[in-house]
Amino acid sequence: MTITLQAAKAAAATLRSDLGAMGVSITHSAALELVAHQMGFNDWNTASAVDTKPSGQLGSPVPVLRVQRADHARDFYLNHLGFSVEWEHRFEADLPLYMRISRDGARLDLSEHHGDGTPGTVVWIPIADAKALRDELSSKRYSRARPGIDRRAPGGPTIEVVDPFGNVLRLCQAG
Repeated sequence: MTITLQAAKAAAATLRSDLGAMGVSITHSAALELVAHQMGFNDWNTASAVDTKPSGQLGSPVPVLRVQRADHARDFYLNHLGFSVEWEHRFEADLPLYMRISRDGARLDLSEHHGDGTPGTVVWIPIADAKALRDELSSKRYSRARPGIDRRAPGGPTIEVVDPFGNVLRLCQAG
């Protein structure tokens, strides 16, 4: 039987809830790791990377962006851009963070691991309404970025934001 990642996430949430009812508290990350082990994988990162589509069909790519400090990445991607954490992983508490974030249909992996991603990477992300997103971002008054809209960009009106690590997100209203 094949289990989807959505079902695995639901199983992790149920496991965490059931254990909590028994007085056992575990983190969401720990629950995901346990479910991954039950699925036969070494860890959640491996389980989530497995292509669940039939042979020959590709899934959506997930860019891996190199970040040097998790606290700065959280402030920029979660607080400023409005992404949410899908999952995160550290092999031990003092080792580098690897986390997947998402907003609407966009997914990004952020990694503190040396060798994952290259600082300065550019990711192009389609958006529905450049003005609405620019207004949302401007209202948050992020001290390091006040993006505008480039209406002459080749793909359509584009908002370009640069994260604290030099990675560039080009948010483009295609169409």
